[in-house]
Amino acid sequence: MPSKTAEQPLPSVKLNGWPGPKSVELFEEEQKFIAPGNQSIALLSKLTIEKGEGCRITDSDGNTYLDLNVGVSVASLGYCHPKFVKALSEQLTKVTIGSYTTRARLALVKLIAQIAPKGLRRTQLFSSGAEAVEAAFRLAKSITKKKQIFGFWGGFHGKTQGTLPLSLVDWKFDIGPLMPGYQQVMYADCYRCPLNLKVETCGLACAEQLRNQIRATAKGDVAAVIAEPVQGTAGNIVPPDGYIKAIRDIAKDEGAVFISDEMICGFGRTGTMFGVDHDRVLPDIMTIGKAMGNGFPVSGVITTDEHAQAKPWSLPSASSSSYGGNPFASEAVRVTAQTIVDDKLVENSARVGKILLDGIKNLQNKYEFIGDVRGRGLLIGIDLVKDRKTKEFLPKPLCQKFFFEGLKRGIIMMSYSPRVRIHPPLILSEAEAREAVAKMDGAFAAILPDFEKL
Repeated sequence: MPSKTAEQPLPSVKLNGWPGPKSVELFEEEQKFIAPGNQSIALLSKLTIEKGEGCRITDSDGNTYLDLNVGVSVASLGYCHPKFVKALSEQLTKVTIGSYTTRARLALVKLIAQIAPKGLRRTQLFSSGAEAVEAAFRLAKSITKKKQIFGFWGGFHGKTQGTLPLSLVDWKFDIGPLMPGYQQVMYADCYRCPLNLKVETCGLACAEQLRNQIRATAKGDVAAVIAEPVQGTAGNIVPPDGYIKAIRDIAKDEGAVFISDEMICGFGRTGTMFGVDHDRVLPDIMTIGKAMGNGFPVSGVITTDEHAQAKPWSLPSASSSSYGGNPFASEAVRVTAQTIVDDKLVENSARVGKILLDGIKNLQNKYEFIGDVRGRGLLIGIDLVKDRKTKEFLPKPLCQKFFFEGLKRGIIMMSYSPRVRIHPPLILSEAEAREAVAKMDGAFAAILPDFEKL
């Protein structure tokens, strides 16, 4: 169930002031030993977290924050969910590692077969998102006996050598050359349409660019087209209705399989169980991760009975992983997915997500620098702009100030760049959604004087 209903009082929030001295002291001590390259949200906030409960985390200074980030869409059940804690505590006393059949893994793969799009019944489990995506690429090549993989501008599928060519990572060009056999085409970012068209009249022209590029550059050698139903790293970009179906159909026409990367969208995040459900699309392969384990490092590939038999992917040890599907990970996913179903968190995502989205859209009428607000379920994106007509992004220092002003008010979100990303736990209550909007309002008001000086 959601962490608190609209009728129940919200937890008390303690704010001693950010940044807290204890958090900063421990953060700076760690910097002497940890390698650089951590996530921006951790480096900018300098938070040291002591505990979490529900949708909130508490730092070493006793400050409590409403967390709209949760490890980038990871903690779908929030922090210390009692069902999750109980299930993993019990599994810890039994067995935690091994590739043998266990009751935990058996229950999990049967559950996934029930909740996945019809026909996707075979699951293989891994540890990280990139590992699962690379496995999906190998499966696609085993099915089609073809080589090239097509993705989209703004996509993100991991940071391994086998996924970097299709990921929105600027520094990848500094460590090249990138692996060959990958191509990208434009995604349906309608607010910033690369073709300068209107969604009402464009006829999904950007999808046709996929077909054109495949035919011009791949010459029938396309193994797969991979896409996120909503692009996360790019800014939670929501494509128009019918777009995912259009690119799936193009993939089929060109003899390729369609891979839906559901790392962020899957398991209720967008208000449906999976992101492809919005377009009623049946992918050939789905990659899953993040929210499925509520923070446990686990991922997977789901496909059909027929596709799963493709060789060499189906040969012994060819699609396995040392830690994939171990009993501890399997139980983490099982209890998470079962709780999402039992507590109707998909429906909660749709309902509370609309309250959150509508609230932010109301702020759009109040602040001229909010250029675009978009979202599905509890996956919401905001564009902060210097000018609504030109859509020029708000300067990064001002975005970072918005992030800091949010922390001062007890709210955490990926708001330090002009494309703000919001993805709270699926247990977020209506009251917490309204609290989030109120705190955003305060943070926006704090940067308004600086915006007016631009």
